[in-house]
Amino acid sequence: MSFRKFVDRSGNGWIVRPRGRSEWHFEPLQGNSQPTRTVRAPSYQNDPYELSQEELQRLFDSAAARAGPSRPSPFKD
Repeated sequence: MSFRKFVDRSGNGWIVRPRGRSEWHFEPLQGNSQPTRTVRAPSYQNDPYELSQEELQRLFDSAAARAGPSRPSPFKD
């Protein structure tokens, strides 16, 4: 699996990294102070290079709707 650079509609740069078949991370590029976002990987594609800019934006928007990580941290008190 490969990673892909992506610029959202606000102009922030991200690296899209697949983290398995079910999860992708949008990690901020230098100059982007936003936190990493986790999304559910699309079931029809496992390579970010195969998605259009619009499809990546829809995935990115779905991550923005969620608050917090996909799984709670076992180390928090």
